[in-house]
Amino acid sequence: MPARPLPAPKPALTGLVLLRCAGQCAVCRSWSHQTICASCLALYARPQPRCWTCAARLPVELIGRPRPQCGRCLREPPPLDRAIAALDYRFPWDGLLQRYKYHQALDLRESLLERLNTALTAADVDAPDWLLPVPVSAQRLRERGYNQAHELARALARRRGLRCEPELLLRLRHNPPQAGLKREERAANVRGIFAVEPLQAARLRGSSVALLDDVMTSGATLFELAGMLLNTGVMSVQAWVIARTPEPGDE
Repeated sequence: MPARPLPAPKPALTGLVLLRCAGQCAVCRSWSHQTICASCLALYARPQPRCWTCAARLPVELIGRPRPQCGRCLREPPPLDRAIAALDYRFPWDGLLQRYKYHQALDLRESLLERLNTALTAADVDAPDWLLPVPVSAQRLRERGYNQAHELARALARRRGLRCEPELLLRLRHNPPQAGLKREERAANVRGIFAVEPLQAARLRGSSVALLDDVMTSGATLFELAGMLLNTGVMSVQAWVIARTPEPGDE
């Protein structure tokens, strides 16, 4: 009887194995035991002062102020109690996140997740009752093969001892991509597309939630989802993202 072939390793397990093997840095291609070498992390992952409620970069002179906010958030407070972004969405993180998001480069997940985990620890965030990924539409899920935010949230929840049940949030319909839209158009594009799973809504009432996504640009998606959660009885909402798109004029 011919021997049965061994099952293929799961992608997540494969990524963990690769992390333990020496190879090339994903950024500079130098020999490294890390997916991203220490030199590139020191050069491209330096902490930045950020707005308390939208994670946009702030001037250095605001460092040390309690709950610093950008001018836009002062004029129009978003429905977030806190926003944490680990990185700027620019070289090399923009390319690495696109590889992770669109090309299933799961070997990058742990390095990206470590950047966010470090930022959360430095910010001394309040631990939420729930860590929930931004849901994607069924069409988007078929196109990509997986929800990148779900993968990140599940791994971060294990690391920080948080509850993570992605099925609690629903995306009611497919909407066009946000890329290329103006700020006002982005808000209109996501209006009314999220809901809490009706049979599970009672579990979220009175709780605190952290929403996780890979990239925050204008904040429209996270603001819409946070507003919906507050309207259904959630007490407070944070946004945790790997990267924040710089505002025009940021260097």
